[in-house]
Amino acid sequence: MDSEFLVVESMSHSSPSVSPVSGDTQRRSPPVNAARAVADPAAKAPPREAIIGLHQVTKAYPGGSLALDGVDLSVGRGDFIFITGPSGSGKSTLLKLLYGEERANAGTITVDGYAVGELRGDRLAELRRRIGIVFQDYKLIPRRTVAENVAFSLWAQGLRRAEIQRRLGPALKMVGLPHKANSFPDELSGGEQQRVSIARAIVGTPPILLADEPTGNLDGNNSLQVIKILQKLNGIGITVIVTTHDEALLRHFAYPVVRLVNGKLFVPQSYAQPGSTDRRDRDKTSPQTRV
Repeated sequence: MDSEFLVVESMSHSSPSVSPVSGDTQRRSPPVNAARAVADPAAKAPPREAIIGLHQVTKAYPGGSLALDGVDLSVGRGDFIFITGPSGSGKSTLLKLLYGEERANAGTITVDGYAVGELRGDRLAELRRRIGIVFQDYKLIPRRTVAENVAFSLWAQGLRRAEIQRRLGPALKMVGLPHKANSFPDELSGGEQQRVSIARAIVGTPPILLADEPTGNLDGNNSLQVIKILQKLNGIGITVIVTTHDEALLRHFAYPVVRLVNGKLFVPQSYAQPGSTDRRDRDKTSPQTRV
């Protein structure tokens, strides 16, 4: 539990920043401290704030085929959602649009107050520091230890050694790998390597975590472990979006499922949209409508 509170504590001390939308100085609200909410059950839940928004977004592949065709999506701060669809349907492309790896052909994308399509250079790097990314193929540096892989982005940001060490321990503890800090990637199982990639994604205490097919190379047991770690991170306030085509995972974890089919997004009617006082509605059996 110490690691959980350390992650939340780090998020709650983020410095003020300039809004990329309006230019006004603002402090972005940190994820909800779950422990504080439990301690005061009488407190009313505030309306949910949208942390991610897509409006009429279109993305075409070279050759003219559409990955996204005029889609809208709103994700509330602190939500956990799955995005699913056939292989090649555009799930990875959708995530890349959120962190600016690819650009939309039309429409607007807003992530944590940033108008993503307008960002370049330092401003785009600033956004990416607020997003943790977990890849299907781990993307670990072979000749670096677990600790070095996890800390790499912090070194790149120029953080001092003492601050890196302060963040490193809780991140490894969160994924159950403090005893593997000095191991190399080829000494780890696939499940352990993916857990290292999760630690790397959260060591910078981002409010958003995007996981692109994080269980695609794992067996059933390791897949469950990985999603349970993401579930725990969501429990301390991190917004989590997971792409997957694993129907067994979707049945096991009762979170809203957004489906991407032929360039269109479909969401369950039961998914409480930001602005509602309901945290989330997990009834996945209700009819689905296009967003």
